Amino acid sequence: MNLRILSIVWGVRNMKTAIAFWSEALNYKLKKEPEPDFAILIPKNGQGIQLSLKLTISPEPKRHHIDLITDDQATEVQRLLNLGATKLKDWNYEEDADYVVLLDPDGNSFCVVQAP
Repeated sequence: MNLRILSIVWGVRNMKTAIAFWSEALNYKLKKEPEPDFAILIPKNGQGIQLSLKLTISPEPKRHHIDLITDDQATEVQRLLNLGATKLKDWNYEEDADYVVLLDPDGNSFCVVQAP
């Protein structure tokens, strides 16, 4: 079997804000001109999976999640907060948690994991 991840599809409510945030956060760029309800972001260096943004108007919770890994969690968390992310309030972290839960500007949760 030769399956691999092509793309993560991320439901968003504000396409322009999501493109700006995730492009800067991940050092990605648009693959092509976005459609009003869909955009594809790819790594600027060409290495890695693509992130597809899909406009959603449903009031139901979005079903997606990304775990990001880094060698310098504190610096990356602060950088993401400066870009418009917020910390998820009232998260019950385990004693040995190696992750921080953040929300992107559209309210989607994601984790920043400290590499071992």
